[in-house]
Amino acid sequence: MAANRGQFGSRLGFIFAAAGSAVGLGNIWGFPTQAASNGGAAFLLVYLILAFALAYPVLMAELILGRYTHGNSVAALSGIARGPVTKVIGTGTGLLGILVASMILSFYGIVAGWMLGYTLSYPLDVVGASSAADWLTGFTMPRNLILMGVFMLMTIAIIMGGVKEGIERWSSRLMPTLIITLIALAAYVLTLEGAMTGLRVYLIPDFSKIFSSQLILSALGSAFFSLSLGVGTMLVYGSYISDKEHLPSIGAQVALIDVGIAVLAGFLILPVMYVAAERGVEIFSASGALLSEDTLILTVLPELFATMGTVGVALATAFFSLMTIAALTSSISILEVPVAFIVERFDWSRKKAAVVAGGLIASMSGAIILDFENLFGAVIALSTRYGQPLLGLLLCVFVGWVWQRNTLLAELKKNDPHVAEGLFWRIWPVYVRFVCPVIIAIIFYRSLV
Repeated sequence: MAANRGQFGSRLGFIFAAAGSAVGLGNIWGFPTQAASNGGAAFLLVYLILAFALAYPVLMAELILGRYTHGNSVAALSGIARGPVTKVIGTGTGLLGILVASMILSFYGIVAGWMLGYTLSYPLDVVGASSAADWLTGFTMPRNLILMGVFMLMTIAIIMGGVKEGIERWSSRLMPTLIITLIALAAYVLTLEGAMTGLRVYLIPDFSKIFSSQLILSALGSAFFSLSLGVGTMLVYGSYISDKEHLPSIGAQVALIDVGIAVLAGFLILPVMYVAAERGVEIFSASGALLSEDTLILTVLPELFATMGTVGVALATAFFSLMTIAALTSSISILEVPVAFIVERFDWSRKKAAVVAGGLIASMSGAIILDFENLFGAVIALSTRYGQPLLGLLLCVFVGWVWQRNTLLAELKKNDPHVAEGLFWRIWPVYVRFVCPVIIAIIFYRSLV
């Protein structure tokens, strides 16, 4: 069955694909400023602890369940049900995951289109096509629709290629490019005046904040969302892993790469913000907080690049290329969630499923663009603040309470007969049953209040 569905051709290919899914725009534009606003290295320390105390166990739950069932999220959750009630709940959870994933991609495709537009605008401006460059960076409905459409077509084209020739092939190209670009940009920015101030803000810990509820809750949210958990992307990717692979080590490598890139992004974003401040660009809001997310990326950094002449054009092109790649590696994993379900449930060809699913999600994006002011923020809140934590909670309940412990451990023992003898794997089933649901419930409660 696994061979018919498609399968990753190598361990490295899966690691690049899964890490690409986890590494998105939030890792680069949101994590560093969260760290700077919550005690610098004190936040980093708490985040690292929680990433492996919460995110890694939940990541392993998705990967193990995916490989055990070799099916889409609906088939996986309903497949481990013990009776008609849990089967209905499992099916509903899987379908909800597909809906939430589609909602996430519907707004993500819009933002990714902006990144693509900025990437193209700087070279066009250099060759004298200033009107085209201005159009690509102007916030107009036609521009938003066209750029979103182009980005979604890129995503659909990769998914149409299949697991090995599409997802794995492109992830293996894009992820090394992303990492090299991030390192090169950070290395250059650190040579500029003002960069060391940003680096100190990032790395010098403020231990007075380490036990503050704001720091802990922010680190909890970052740890959970940074690994793309809850909506079924890792579950579906796990279903394409060969039974010969050692899951615990693969999961650990994915978590390390994702966390590493998030931390590495801080060596670029915080220094570049203070380089901008050194050049007269405003980096703080009226409340005194560091500007972050879209305001940082689409206002602060372009103002900085504008002060740097030819070097600024090169830096801007490289930076927005980095952001576009980060968006693309995430978007292909999100689109794979509904595509895998459609292919297996309705026996459609992958190309047809990718076009239909991608087209429907692009239509959702179009509706958001047409009523941007009312729908954009609402879709983000509904999908990421409420939907994703709820799905993570339901996943932990299913793995911890519905799935039989012996069956779960048997899946792990396929590649290591002694894996269950280690301390971590002896407590992991209980941990996923009790500890992870409580932590995720706290995140969910925080999102509600």
